[in-house]
Amino acid sequence: MLERVPLLEKELEQYGNVAGADTLAEIREAAQPLRGARVLHISATAYGGGVAELLATHVPLLRSVGVEAEWQVLHGSDEFFAITKQVHNALQGADIDWTPPMQRTYLERILDNALLLEDGWDFVVVHDPQPLALLHFLRDNPALAGESTRWIWRCHIDLTVANPTVWEFFRPFVELHDASVWTMPEFVPASLKMDRVEHYPPCIDPLSVKNLDLAHPFCVELTRQYGIDTKRPIVCQISRYDPWKDPVGVIEAFRIVRDHVPDAQLLLAGSMATDDPDGFRVWEETEEARAGDRDIHLLSNLHQVGSVQINAFQRIAAVMVQKSLREGFGLTVSEALWKGRPVVGGRAGGIKLQVIDGYNGFLVDSIEACARRVIDLLADPVGADAMGSQGRERVREHFLATRELLDWLRLLGGLR
Repeated sequence: MLERVPLLEKELEQYGNVAGADTLAEIREAAQPLRGARVLHISATAYGGGVAELLATHVPLLRSVGVEAEWQVLHGSDEFFAITKQVHNALQGADIDWTPPMQRTYLERILDNALLLEDGWDFVVVHDPQPLALLHFLRDNPALAGESTRWIWRCHIDLTVANPTVWEFFRPFVELHDASVWTMPEFVPASLKMDRVEHYPPCIDPLSVKNLDLAHPFCVELTRQYGIDTKRPIVCQISRYDPWKDPVGVIEAFRIVRDHVPDAQLLLAGSMATDDPDGFRVWEETEEARAGDRDIHLLSNLHQVGSVQINAFQRIAAVMVQKSLREGFGLTVSEALWKGRPVVGGRAGGIKLQVIDGYNGFLVDSIEACARRVIDLLADPVGADAMGSQGRERVREHFLATRELLDWLRLLGGLR
């Protein structure tokens, strides 16, 4: 069988204080027809990146309303993940050489995984391109692809400028599914032919370790342990070390900031995902751009930076940055807004759903604009706090895990 991901229990009732009683009542009503239904989510990895964070909350919440939900991950290899990382980049617009040997390696690994898949599911949800072709190899298996099983593809990435060769390879696999779910309507390629296409932005879990309230003195002490001076302004970006997150561009913007705010510091922190072999290369490029600057701090899970540390960093920062060039959604934006911090974000993908320019942060298109907006926020801490407060309420209204749970329950109910 595929590798089953162990999960902590979560109870819907715990979310009443943040989501409201009316929302919980809607969820219970939508879940009633699905009680006892078996739902399988399949992704590439159980750790690192937004998909893993989403499923760590979503699957337990499905269970809490009576759905028999599981999360399993592919059996991959270094070669497979190197190829799927290139696919990921190509679907976001990168130019790659999509060769027959690469295609063959991808399909052979997916076939191996398809043979391990257990039957008896009412719904199978596959996330992103890595497991996308599973259904292709199961079409003649009535226990897995018959009338009793509905398949859904969840695309978490921005396909607005997808490499056409790579997209056309994957498009037929998408169209085998009963439905697809996207973050934004503009992500959906015009060539896709499907009857059921939905648009559900991801959400954060307000009760996760990464988002729970933390006392300010605790955040200060935890941040100091990493050699960061909490008495000086901190500019922070939390993200994977990925070229689309533009960590080198953030460093270049910070150096402009420091010309105007000499005591500013920059903190870049994030995780190394197991399905992203490119992360170490980007880390090295970022370290090279840092050039030994003692006011630029690079941290990752390899430095024992986990959810509690990320939570503290986001709360202690004067300004949060998410200078993505391409972005499926960017959970770290909602995380920062939930903690009352303003965000300077790249005008890309799902960041535009979360940041209302001039209201809870700023949207920027260049290194210079990023620096200018960070300088503005550092010069006006009262205004920055007001923006952060407005951002927290926007997240409460639109980007909490309970809203995502309700979206999915309604979709599954409509597919039965």
